[in-house]
Amino acid sequence: MKLNENAVFAIGLEDALVGYAQRCGHPTVAVYDRDKVIEIFVKDGMEQDEAMEYFEFKVLSSWVGKNTPCWLTKIDVGDIDMEIFDA
Repeated sequence: MKLNENAVFAIGLEDALVGYAQRCGHPTVAVYDRDKVIEIFVKDGMEQDEAMEYFEFKVLSSWVGKNTPCWLTKIDVGDIDMEIFDA
C-alpha cells in the first residue's frame, strides 16, 4: 500500500513522519508524531511552551481537506483502563 497521490505532507516536518493511516471509505493520510513535531519546533528556536502552543493552534487545528495529515500522540497502554474496550 502506498499513500494516496493526493496525500498532504507537512513541509519541514519530514523527521516527524512515522507512517500512514487508513480507514474504510477514507483516503490514506500521512501520520506525524506530535512529540517529534514539537521537538523540531524547539530545535528551530522556539521555547517548549511556545512550540506546544504553536502546534495546538497552527498545526493541529489546520484543515487542508480530506487528505489532511494525522498527528499521533503516543500513550502508555498501561495507563488505559482496558475494561472500557471490552466488547
